Amino acid sequence: MFGIPGKQAVTITDRAAGQIAKLMAKDGHQGLRIGVKKGGCAGMEYTMDYVTEVDPNDEVVEEAGARVMIAPMAQMFLFGTQIDYEVSLLESGFRFNNPNVTEACGCGESIKFADM
Repeated sequence: MFGIPGKQAVTITDRAAGQIAKLMAKDGHQGLRIGVKKGGCAGMEYTMDYVTEVDPNDEVVEEAGARVMIAPMAQMFLFGTQIDYEVSLLESGFRFNNPNVTEACGCGESIKFADM
């Protein structure tokens, strides 16, 4: 929808691909759908949901056995994002290295994009 021919909308690190593939194998999911919604102190939040059926309007990115679907309304906000998976002493989770983010809240749960 908002892509550039020959360039994927998002990239997935090997760590993230491994975690996504593990989640896909659980209960036969087709992948993870990534989106954004209004919320949080900065204004927007990322969403991730299991997918059992691919929506034809989703942008599908596949890397190293992982499949990510980007919801149509989120594609312009996520273009150019790198999805990583980090494990630390206190927490683990997906991290979005998104060049479109202009601000993030202190806890890192919500983000703000430039006015589009």
